[in-house]
Amino acid sequence: MEKFSIKKLTKPFNIEIDSIASDKSISHRCAMFSLFSSQTSYIKNYLTAEDTLNTLSIVEQLGAKIKRDGSYVEITPTQTLTEPSDVLDCGNSGTAMRLFCGLLASVDGAFTLTGDKYLRNRPMKRVADPLRSIGALIDGRENGNKAPLFIRGVKKLQPFTYHSPVDSAQVKSAMILAALRANGISRYKENELTRDHTERMLKGMGATLENDSEGFINIHPLTGHLKPLNITVPTDPSSAFFFAVSAAITKNAKVLIKNVTLNPTRIEAYEVLKRMGVIVNFIEKENIYEPIGDIEVINNELNGVEVSENISWLIDELPALSIAMSLANGKSKVSNAKELRVKESDRISSVVNNLKLCGVEYTEFEDGYEIIGGIMQKAIINSHGDHRIAMSFAIAGLNCDMDIEDTQCIETSFPNFKEIVDSLYK
Repeated sequence: MEKFSIKKLTKPFNIEIDSIASDKSISHRCAMFSLFSSQTSYIKNYLTAEDTLNTLSIVEQLGAKIKRDGSYVEITPTQTLTEPSDVLDCGNSGTAMRLFCGLLASVDGAFTLTGDKYLRNRPMKRVADPLRSIGALIDGRENGNKAPLFIRGVKKLQPFTYHSPVDSAQVKSAMILAALRANGISRYKENELTRDHTERMLKGMGATLENDSEGFINIHPLTGHLKPLNITVPTDPSSAFFFAVSAAITKNAKVLIKNVTLNPTRIEAYEVLKRMGVIVNFIEKENIYEPIGDIEVINNELNGVEVSENISWLIDELPALSIAMSLANGKSKVSNAKELRVKESDRISSVVNNLKLCGVEYTEFEDGYEIIGGIMQKAIINSHGDHRIAMSFAIAGLNCDMDIEDTQCIETSFPNFKEIVDSLYK
C-alpha cells in the first residue's frame, strides 16, 4: 500500500498551473462517442491516466483503430462494433462502466464489464434497472447490481419516457446512449440538471437532442453516423479544485488555473468558495464544444457556508470543500448529498471519519454532514481507495501536516498531483 506525507506550508504561493490533468469526464466520452461516427476523430490533450486509458483500450477491443502519441489520440471506428473475445476492464471508473452499459445495450453481441475491487463493489442497478426496463439484457452479481456485468446487446431497444429518481449524469448519459439506437424518440427527465457534457458533445457531433416545455430531453434515434470529434480536452475543474482549496486555506496565496472548462455544471464548487469569502474570477477564452478559460483564486478570510442545492454539480468536490469548511469561521452544513454514499467510497463516512482523526467537530447525517470550523491537526488518513479522499486530505496537510495511506488510487485519475503539490513549496 503506497503512502506519502504532506508538510505544512511555511510561506504563501503565487503560482500559475497549466499541467493539471485533462478532464476525465470529457476524455471518457471522447473515446466512447467516437464509435458513433464513421470517420476518424482527432482528440488533443486526452487524459493519459489509468481509467481513461482503460476506456481507450475497450474502444479498441470493440474494433476501433487507435493511434496515440502521448495525449494526442486518433480513433478510427469500424462500421460495425466487434464482439470482444475478452472481458472489458473499466479499472476504477464508474463513469466508464455505467456509460458502456448504455452504449453496448443496443449493440449486437455479448459483453462482460469488470473493474478493480473497488469498482466491483459499487452499485450498478441505478443504470441496469432503467436500461432493463426498455429491453436491455443486463445481468451480474446481486441481480445486476455488482460487476462483473454481462450484457447481451439488443439490436433495437424500445423508446422510453423516463423520469429518473436520481440526479446522475452517469445514469442520464447511459440512457441517452441507449436511446440513440432505439426505434423511436425517447424522453428523459431529471429533477436537477446534472453535468451536460454528453448532450453538448453529441449535439456538436450532429445528434438531435431537444429540451421540451415539460423538462424532458427528447432524444431522436440516429439515422446514420455522427460527425467525428475534433476537440482539445480542457483541464478538469474537479482536479483543479484541489489547488483552488490550497489557495483558499493558505494565507496570502494565489493560483491561476489555465484552460479549464467553465461549464456551469462543473464550476459550482468554485461558486461555493466565493460564498465562503474567497476571491474567484472566471476568465472565458473560447466556447466551441464547451466554454473554456482560466480560473483565478485568491485567498481571503473563510466563513462557514450551507450547501444544499445543485449538489450534482459539485458532488466530486465536496470532500475537498470539507477541508475548507473545517478551516473556516463558524459552522458549515452539507445536505441533500446522499449520492456521496455510492461514490468510489461512502464519501460521507470517509470524510467525517477522517475529519474526526484531524480533531474536527462534526455531525453526520444520512445525506451529508455539519462541520464546526476551526483548526485541523495532523493524522494518518486512510483513503479507502478513493482518490478524492486521498487528495483532499493531502491538501489539508498544507495547513497542518498529514500522512496519507493507500495513495495508489491517485494514479488512476491525477498522475502528477503530488508533483504539483510539491511545486507549491518552491
